[in-house]
Amino acid sequence: MKQQYLLIDDVEDVGRSGELISAKPGFARNYLLPQQKAVPASAHTLRMQAKLVEERAKKAAVDRKEAEEHAAKLEGMVLQITVKVDPEGHMYGSVGPTDIIELFAKQGIKVDRRNIGLNKPIKEVGVHQMTLKLKEGVTCGYSLQIIGEQAQSSKA
Repeated sequence: MKQQYLLIDDVEDVGRSGELISAKPGFARNYLLPQQKAVPASAHTLRMQAKLVEERAKKAAVDRKEAEEHAAKLEGMVLQITVKVDPEGHMYGSVGPTDIIELFAKQGIKVDRRNIGLNKPIKEVGVHQMTLKLKEGVTCGYSLQIIGEQAQSSKA
C-alpha cells in the first residue's frame, strides 16, 4: 500500500523538491526517510510544500542559468584520446564513461558519470558526437575523437 510523501530534496527518477509522491513503504523506510529526502504527507507538511516549491523555483532558475553558461563553454568542444590498435585498426579495449570523465578533468571540468550520454563503451576509432546532460534538462554536444596508435610489437 503506497503512502504519500513530500520530497524535501530532489530524488533522481522520483521527483523534485516540494512534490508530493506516492511511494511504497519499503522504499520510504529504507531510502527516503533515513536519507531525509522526504517526510510523510500531513497537514503541516502540505503547508511546508508551498515554501519548498518557491525555494525550488528560485534554485531551478539559478541552476538553469549556470547550466546554460556551462553548456555555452562546452558546446562544440573536441576531446581527444589515443588508444592502442592492432595492425587492422581494431581497438584493444574500449573507451567508456570513466575515460571521458578523465578527459574532462584534464580540461578542468568536473562531470558526473551519470551525465555522460553513453549507453555502451565505444570500440571504434574515429570522431563520435556525444551529449552531456547538465542540470535542469540542459544538454550540450561535444565531439570525442579517438585516435589509434599502433601497438609496438615485442619480437626480439
